[in-house]
Amino acid sequence: MTPADAPFVSIEKITKTWNGQLGVRDISLEIPRGAFVALLGPSGCGKSTTLRLIAGLETPDSGTIRIDGRDVTASPASTRGLSMVFQSYALFPHLDVAENVLFGLKVRRVPKAEQRRKLAQALDLTGLTGLERRKPGEISGGQRQRVALARAVVAGHPLCLMDEPLSNLDAKLRHSVRREIKKLQRDLGMTVIYVTHDQTEAMSMADIVVLMKDGGIEQAGRPVDLYERPASTFVAGFVGSPPMALIEAEALPPALTAATRDGIFGIRPEHLELAEAGAGHLHATISHCEYMGSETFLSFDTPGAAGLTVRLAGEVRKAPGETAELTFDPAHLHVFDKSTGYRKAR
Repeated sequence: MTPADAPFVSIEKITKTWNGQLGVRDISLEIPRGAFVALLGPSGCGKSTTLRLIAGLETPDSGTIRIDGRDVTASPASTRGLSMVFQSYALFPHLDVAENVLFGLKVRRVPKAEQRRKLAQALDLTGLTGLERRKPGEISGGQRQRVALARAVVAGHPLCLMDEPLSNLDAKLRHSVRREIKKLQRDLGMTVIYVTHDQTEAMSMADIVVLMKDGGIEQAGRPVDLYERPASTFVAGFVGSPPMALIEAEALPPALTAATRDGIFGIRPEHLELAEAGAGHLHATISHCEYMGSETFLSFDTPGAAGLTVRLAGEVRKAPGETAELTFDPAHLHVFDKSTGYRKAR
């Protein structure tokens, strides 16, 4: 591997426990320079622990962490050449926007002319120009998060770690700040490692999604890889909104499952259709009808099927309790091992 091809951040067989309680176990991950990587998963899966280990806020029990080819496993956070953006913003309430952004540069005694230049650039990039003299309590939540981003920008580090930075914002604001963060990362060429429990954030922002479960990595890859070829029933059920339906073999016609009677079958909502009477693969009862404007989601109850939802264009008027038949192209079925939950080769 040439230096240009070497990963910018490398995690090799890292394990961390606290008094016997698992944080992460034997995880390995390579992150290219300039990539936006999302660590995704439910609470307690190990994503924040992984971020803190990379940051140097925790020390692993075993394994190696390298940043830009340098072994930093035992190095303090201050020497790792990275910046962090936190969920809580971590702003000083008594300092104005400019003072908060420049705090780290002042501590490092960066010349004032360079401070002014970097401040102007960071405020312009984050859309905060004109707010320099306002205190955190005088600006909105979205603006406070942008102050935290501006502080990361002026630090000038090529690696930025973000720990659920949008969780305190409302849904509309999250959408706009999400786009700002992605644009900022792209414009500056930063490598970003971003912790989130929100699969929409991960799928819309990241070049690489690392889905974690119980202290391990369940699947890592491009968002499209996790969506179109999930490695397990856990991935299938976590990625996608609504998630993939998981169906027992017994609930499907024998002709579709003859080769894999010990499998769990998955199908995405957009691949299911309502069928004429007698022409469907599944018979189900409507449990919920959710109209979303451009599309309607119909949820169904049927024995042996979990999360059975159909995505239909426009408005579809159906009432809970109605019965329906569903059909699909068998080519869209995903097959998982019933005992392990992992994907079967087809």
